[in-house]
Amino acid sequence: MEEDTEITLIGTKLAKVGTEFIFRGIARECEPCKLNKTCLGLNVGSKYRITGLRNGGTLECFIHDSGVCAVEVIETPIVMGIESRKAIKGSKIIYEPVACNILTCENYRICRPGGLKRGDKFTIANVVGELSGQCEKGYILKLVEVKR
Repeated sequence: MEEDTEITLIGTKLAKVGTEFIFRGIARECEPCKLNKTCLGLNVGSKYRITGLRNGGTLECFIHDSGVCAVEVIETPIVMGIESRKAIKGSKIIYEPVACNILTCENYRICRPGGLKRGDKFTIANVVGELSGQCEKGYILKLVEVKR
């Protein structure tokens, strides 16, 4: 098992190696569950990929109608576009969404990734390169991979 691998519980219908998800945090229905510490040990807003399934059967869950099972996950980098001057590998950044409301832009989801909030803190894991396509707002952005 990789050292960055974590164990969590996920709905059995979602438990497939390679499935990626963004952890959104606790739901009200989770509070009385005795297993919620296992499910809720991930970083809120981080993206994860299932790398393995654990044997142990299905457990009952207040949210997932088919129950949950144990899986191995790794946190995966979030790909986003940021200002070129801030794109330095290893640097720490505070997420500020690009001021853009052009939903039809091919880069909109990269410039404003889902699951993130203004003020989230990240470390730039890798500078991938230039953002593909033309920015309709005229921003000069770099494509980076970030982790919490």
